Amino acid sequence: MTQPIALITGITGQDGSYLADFLLTQGYRVVGMVRRASTENFERIEHLRGQIEIRQADLLDQLSLINLLREVRPREVYNLAAQSFVPTSWEQPVLTGEFTALGVTRLLEAIRLVDPGIRFYQASSSEMFGQVQEVPQTERTPFYPRSPYGVAKAYAHWITVNYRESYGIFACSGILFNHESPRRGKEFVTRKVTDGVARIKAGLATTLLMGNLQARRDWGFAGDYVEAMWRMLQQPQPDNYVVATGETHSVQELCERAFARAGLNWKDHVVVDRALVRPAEVESLLGDATKAKRVLGWQPRVSFHALVDMMVDADLARYERRSHAQ
Repeated sequence: MTQPIALITGITGQDGSYLADFLLTQGYRVVGMVRRASTENFERIEHLRGQIEIRQADLLDQLSLINLLREVRPREVYNLAAQSFVPTSWEQPVLTGEFTALGVTRLLEAIRLVDPGIRFYQASSSEMFGQVQEVPQTERTPFYPRSPYGVAKAYAHWITVNYRESYGIFACSGILFNHESPRRGKEFVTRKVTDGVARIKAGLATTLLMGNLQARRDWGFAGDYVEAMWRMLQQPQPDNYVVATGETHSVQELCERAFARAGLNWKDHVVVDRALVRPAEVESLLGDATKAKRVLGWQPRVSFHALVDMMVDADLARYERRSHAQ
């Protein structure tokens, strides 16, 4: 039996690195797509050097995608690349649309032209629900995005459904709720908090500026969620699936747990800055992953508290290593 080949766009990101880890354990040849850039940020996949292949192409360049698919001939394509930071989508709404919405169309069109038999995974997002129309949110909940990022993801979601229904492409959308890890970028609220805690513990800071502490999210572990992506592409029929833990926690709870893990009181350090509140806030997101559990046999393994502890511990260790190195 020939070795299955998977192409991952956005392999240098949090999800891409965990998915690469997982697919290697499943016996895949893993190829990662990266954009040509003057500075390379391969920190999250450094431990995989020699085990994966890196190829250059760009979601803004249709021909580069066609050429890449022709060269690699993947069985599965996981599209995890996007301009994925919500606040940046307000500052760069057009670029966000180009990458996060039209980029998906270019990739699907490349698959249609090169090999319609490729199985395709699209990283949809709970941000598409935005101003939620029902609680909890399922695969049938109407979208009401509240940011250019959410709007772009909604377009990408529906274009994926359209290519599935119009061209018979095995295209799945995973509607993933917030998922975090020690590999999360520091601009995201969970990692901002755990990194801030570690900096304060290390004596490098005394305060942590935060926005809306009452916003609630359904937070899970990225390492659990990438397995759901793979399971979607192993099914007999393509479909859409919500991937979530089914419980919400506030940003304040996140702060309480993270500071307590480091032996600190959050009230002594957290300062609310109104400038950090979004133009249109998404107050609460809560996912219902019943379908993913039933059809895919998927279950989240890492609890919210275990996730926060894992992230704080990793950041504390990082600053400790730094202080020893100096």
